[in-house]
Amino acid sequence: MAYWLMKSEPDTFSLDDLRRRPKGTEHWDGVRNYQARNMMRDQMKVGDKVFFYHSSCPQPGIAGIAEVVREAYPDSSAQNPESRYFDPKASPENPRWYMVDVRFERKFKRLIALAELKAEPALGEMTLVQKGSRLSIMPVTPEEWRQILAME
Repeated sequence: MAYWLMKSEPDTFSLDDLRRRPKGTEHWDGVRNYQARNMMRDQMKVGDKVFFYHSSCPQPGIAGIAEVVREAYPDSSAQNPESRYFDPKASPENPRWYMVDVRFERKFKRLIALAELKAEPALGEMTLVQKGSRLSIMPVTPEEWRQILAME
């Protein structure tokens, strides 16, 4: 099992939105960064745990946990001209972009704010707190995972 952090803007799709989906499950579409796509496509497996991170909001931070329940498959929004994620270069033969399905596991008792994560010395090497790190999907080490759970 691997650990991940996935970012979403809460006014677009929040952890509570995920919880309200049928069976608490939804596809994670719209990833348009090749590095994030490659991690999702090549490394994410069913059973992997995910920190659900709220970004681009007044108080960014980790809101809770989800689980990968379906491995990567072509992102249909890339081939939908009505979608904001449409990519004219994507086709059924060359999908270019992928998505996974995630399921709500639990909401934290409180949001673990980005400022707290940055202030924690044990998380100093975490990708999220590195200057210039803007990926929407990133790996989390088992040590980082345990440290963040201890901060809840």
